[in-house]
Amino acid sequence: MRFEWFLALRYLVSRRQKSFGSWSTVVSALGLFVGVLTLNVVLAVYTGFEEELRQRILGFHPHLVVVSFTGTVSEPDVVVEKLQGHPEVRAVAPFVLAQGMLTAGQAVTGVLLRGVTAASEQVMPLSRFLRSGSLLPLYQGEAAQDESLPPIVIGRGVAEKLQVKVGDTVELVSPAAQATSVGLVPQMQAMRVVGVFDSGLGEYDSVLAYSSLAEAQRLFQFGDRITGFEVRLSDVYAAPRVSHELSERLGFPYRVRNWIDLNRNLFSALTLGKIVYSIVLLLIVLVAAFNIVSTLLMVAMEKRKDLAILLSMGATRASVRRIFVGKGMIIGAVGTLTGSLAGYGTCLFIEHSRLVKLPADVYAIDRLAVRIYPEYFLLVAALALLLCWLASLYPARQAARLSPVEVIRYE
Repeated sequence: MRFEWFLALRYLVSRRQKSFGSWSTVVSALGLFVGVLTLNVVLAVYTGFEEELRQRILGFHPHLVVVSFTGTVSEPDVVVEKLQGHPEVRAVAPFVLAQGMLTAGQAVTGVLLRGVTAASEQVMPLSRFLRSGSLLPLYQGEAAQDESLPPIVIGRGVAEKLQVKVGDTVELVSPAAQATSVGLVPQMQAMRVVGVFDSGLGEYDSVLAYSSLAEAQRLFQFGDRITGFEVRLSDVYAAPRVSHELSERLGFPYRVRNWIDLNRNLFSALTLGKIVYSIVLLLIVLVAAFNIVSTLLMVAMEKRKDLAILLSMGATRASVRRIFVGKGMIIGAVGTLTGSLAGYGTCLFIEHSRLVKLPADVYAIDRLAVRIYPEYFLLVAALALLLCWLASLYPARQAARLSPVEVIRYE
């Protein structure tokens, strides 16, 4: 071991039990420990939240949505042929989307009713999120067995608002006016709840309901028209390119929107939040790293005689600089290593304990997700050590400028 590193290790703890230098060394290492721990946990939680939200949105949202500026698609067969001609398109399904109200007893809630077919299961598999009941009556477009009422599948939030379960009857109120002897009145249809789904996305579960495509067309007086098409791609991240190509292929009045554009504001906000929080927490690491400055300056004052003797015995000023830089790096390495290990353990605890629950109606997901990426831990460790190295340069330079003649003469 080079004598510089030996002395750097030796100077970590002062012989005097109440030395300020020893306490400041502990405080510096502890500050780095807390900063690195917090930064690693926040990055893992933010990354996990973003990825969990993206996976749930992709699981409950088509990769592309094709709609028309006129409001409805009147020639669905022509559009389907053009869509299926693209090599990236795996599945296409028509849908109807309209607003309505569901009532059960005295309870009332607004819903977005989606009319779907069996092809929708290939684009956006609703069965993955089904918690009770069956989708078979829905995709068959028929009333449930031994029932005269059309089927409907509702979200968990809708079911809780209406206090209903599978097998109960709800009343759908459509804004499409129906001519009667007393004038135009909203159309109403009793429906049987055949399934309840739970996607974990509160904003979807509290407003969405599904019926057969034919039933939705009848209730909202669409005739043979539809709202648009849902499209699933072989490569989800090719959605921006494919949407542009399909827009050119379909032409006016059709519009193709991809899942990234539909959720751009959300993911942009998450990315900005992660950057801002990382910068703020990095300032904690910066403050802890620059505590090393005061620590090393105090050590330089305490060890003036030792340094003067070393210089008089032939040690170079570069060796003195290496002693203090070495001590700063040792403090940084201890704080960074322990902080990284504690951060990793904290992330594992959060991931497996699932003690932290989130309100789904606020955060869109119902639990705190964590994603551990080694490259993030390495980046945080590298930044912390770089800051420690920079913080060690000034005290090392001041210690190396010590005049051994003056110290030996007067002290």
